[in-house]
Amino acid sequence: MMERSQWGSKLGFVLAAAGSAIGLGALWRFPYMTAEHGGGAFLLVFLILTLFVGMPLLLSEFVIGRAGQRNPIEGFEYLGNKKAYRVFGWLGNIAVFLLLSFYSVIGGWILIYMIVAIGEMMNLLQIDNYGSAFETIIANPLYALLAQGAFIFLTAFIVAQGVQKGLERASKVMMPLLFALFLIVIIRSVTLPGAVEGIQFFLTPDFSMISSEGLLYALGQSFFALSIGATTMITYASYLGKEQNLTQSAFSIVIMNVAISIMAGLAIFPAIASLDMEAAEGPGLVFIVLPQVFGAIPFGMLFYILFLGAFLFATLTSSISMIEINVANTIKGNENRRRNTAYIFGLLVFLAGIPSALSYGVLSDVIIFGRSIFDNVDFLVSNVMLPTGAFISTIFVGYIIDRRVTMGQLNVDENSSMFGFFRFWLFMLRFVLPVIILIVFAVSIFG
Repeated sequence: MMERSQWGSKLGFVLAAAGSAIGLGALWRFPYMTAEHGGGAFLLVFLILTLFVGMPLLLSEFVIGRAGQRNPIEGFEYLGNKKAYRVFGWLGNIAVFLLLSFYSVIGGWILIYMIVAIGEMMNLLQIDNYGSAFETIIANPLYALLAQGAFIFLTAFIVAQGVQKGLERASKVMMPLLFALFLIVIIRSVTLPGAVEGIQFFLTPDFSMISSEGLLYALGQSFFALSIGATTMITYASYLGKEQNLTQSAFSIVIMNVAISIMAGLAIFPAIASLDMEAAEGPGLVFIVLPQVFGAIPFGMLFYILFLGAFLFATLTSSISMIEINVANTIKGNENRRRNTAYIFGLLVFLAGIPSALSYGVLSDVIIFGRSIFDNVDFLVSNVMLPTGAFISTIFVGYIIDRRVTMGQLNVDENSSMFGFFRFWLFMLRFVLPVIILIVFAVSIFG
C-alpha cells in the first residue's frame, strides 16, 4: 500500500474535521429548530444529546478511519476481512456525492447574496421585497448555474492542493475567521435595543415549551450536526498518525460544533427579537429574514456581509470534505493523481447538481412525491442515506472489528483508567445507539 498523506498537526486535523461538521446543520437548520421547539430547552437537550449520542458515533468513525489507514471502501474490507463490506464505503461515497450536488447550490446562493449585500451597502442596488428578490434570483438559470459552478470550482481547487497544503491550510485560515466573524456579528446583535428578550429565549430553558416532537428533532439535530454517516470523518481519520488521541480529538470537535451552534443563535435571536420578527426555515431565515433584520440597523449590511462570510466558510469547509472522500477513494494513496481527480469530481458534482439548481426555475414544475428535485435529493441523503451510514458504523465497530483493534486505537487496555469509559462506549454502540438511529430514521421517514 502506498504511503498516505497525513495531517501536519493535531490542530490541523481538528479544525478540518470540525469544519466538515460545521455547516448547514449549525447555521441553516439549528436556529429554526430552536425557535420552533422551545428555545433554551431545545438548546439544552441538544447539548446533552450531542455529547452522549453524537460524540460516541463520531468516535466510532474515527476508529474505522485510523485503524484502516485506507479510503473508506478499502478500509471496511480490510477491517472486516470481507470484500462484501466494501459496499459500506460505496454507500458513503454516493451519499456525499449527492449531498454536495445540492449543497453546492446553497453555496452558490451565498456567493450571490454576498454580491447583492455588497451592492446594497454601496448603494448600487435597492431591494424592497427580499422574499420576491430571493425567488427571482434562484429562479434565474444563469445566476443559479454560474454561482453553483463558482462554489464547486473553489472547493475543488482547495482539495486539489492536497491534505496539508489544501485541506489543512484552508481550515487553519477559515475556521478562526469563522469564529471571529461570528463574534463581531454577535457583539452587534446583543447590543441592539430589546435584544435581551432574544438572549433569554435562546439561553433560558423552559421545559414547558418542549414536546416529544421537539425531543426527537433535538436528537436528529445532534445526530446530523457532526457530519456523521457519510464517511467524511472516516476519510479524515485515515490521514491521522498513531500518536493522535482520538477521544480528545472527538471531544474537541464536538465542543467546537456546539460553540458555533450557540454563536449562530446569539447572532440571530437577539437581532430578531429586537425587530420583533419571526425566525424562518433555512433559506427563508438566511436570505429573506436576516437581510431585513440587519438592514434595519446602522451599518447593518456590513454585519450581514460578515455573517454571510462566516456562513460561506462553514459551507466551504463542509463541501471540501465531501469532494475529498471521492478523491481519496479514487487515487488510493497516489497523490500524483489528486489534482486532476479533484477537478474531475468537481465537474461531475456540478453536472449532477444542475437539476437541483434549476428546480426553482425552469424545472420547478417537476414534482416527485410532492417535492421538488432539490428537496427530493435532500430528503434521500439526509433522511435515508446518512442514518443508514451511521447505523453501519455503530454495528461495524460494535460487532465486526476485532475488539483488540478498537482498544488499540483508543490506547486502552484492561488495566487502563479509561477501560470503564471504553466498556460504556462499546455498550452504547452495540445496544443503545442502533436503537436511537432507527428511531430517528423512522421519524424522518414517517413522521
